[in-house]
Amino acid sequence: MKTVKLGRTGLDISPLCLGCMSYGVPERGTHPWSLPEEESRPFIRRAIELGINFFDTANVYSDGTSEEIVGRALKDFGRRDELVIATKVNGRMHEGPNGQGLSRKAIFTEIDNSLRRLGTDYVDLYQIHRWDYSVPLEETLEALHDVVKAGKARYIGASSMHAWQFAKALFLAEQHGWTRFVTMQNHLNLLYREEEREMLPLCADQGIGVIPWSPLARGRLTRDWAAETKRSDTDAFGKTLYQKDADAERAVIEAVAAVAAERGVPRAQIALAWVRGKPEVSAPIVGATKMQHLEDAVASLAIELTPEEIARLEAPYRPQAVAGFS
Repeated sequence: MKTVKLGRTGLDISPLCLGCMSYGVPERGTHPWSLPEEESRPFIRRAIELGINFFDTANVYSDGTSEEIVGRALKDFGRRDELVIATKVNGRMHEGPNGQGLSRKAIFTEIDNSLRRLGTDYVDLYQIHRWDYSVPLEETLEALHDVVKAGKARYIGASSMHAWQFAKALFLAEQHGWTRFVTMQNHLNLLYREEEREMLPLCADQGIGVIPWSPLARGRLTRDWAAETKRSDTDAFGKTLYQKDADAERAVIEAVAAVAAERGVPRAQIALAWVRGKPEVSAPIVGATKMQHLEDAVASLAIELTPEEIARLEAPYRPQAVAGFS
């Protein structure tokens, strides 16, 4: 698999990132659909075999067990100097004071905990998992800068937030000479395109690598409108993201199905090709709980949608309220 650069950095990544939220102890945390370790490892191994070198997790996923499972698998199946490991910080990891957030204390504690669970001396990309309104931004940015200077992270990134917030963070980092965010992990797919208004143009202007989460809209773009899965039934966060304009969403899903049928490929390949076709996107983050999910993701790299197909896929969309962060 041919690699690409992550934004304006010199880091070589696969044009797909394996999202590891689905790998963790199901009884821990808030993801009862997650796969336990023995079921997770084949997906990580197969991803590496297919040429994927970019893996994203978070400290909060399955109460830290996602990092543990991913770390052990990557150690067994890959070479550390070729792998790009990303994790995130902010979510609550223990009860009581300082158990979550982006304070200096929380960041310093959680980077060490993540490194221990992942079994590595450093992560390649350390990301803030949403905005923390309770902590001064300067405190967060300086702490992240110190994490990089300590050699515990190579780069830092951000996730879903308002464009003005991201612009402020980039400005403050430059003003103080602190390490700058190089990535934006945001919500982007055919059912949610609000990031096209301000965030994507900002990232293009600033050379930020965009690594979208949920490029298949929690799988909604890959199946019929009325179809349900175990995850869709139990995914409380996912229920807040979609089904806000049923008619428009159904029309988008039907357009994906029609284009896929004409090309003779699974719907996932069309939906991923649309996201990947955005010039700001470095690598969509794809989840996989069936091997076909991985195969479809890789196969999507060979698809280049025509302008006419893109117009058909985008035509039913209607503007909506911001979703995925507050």
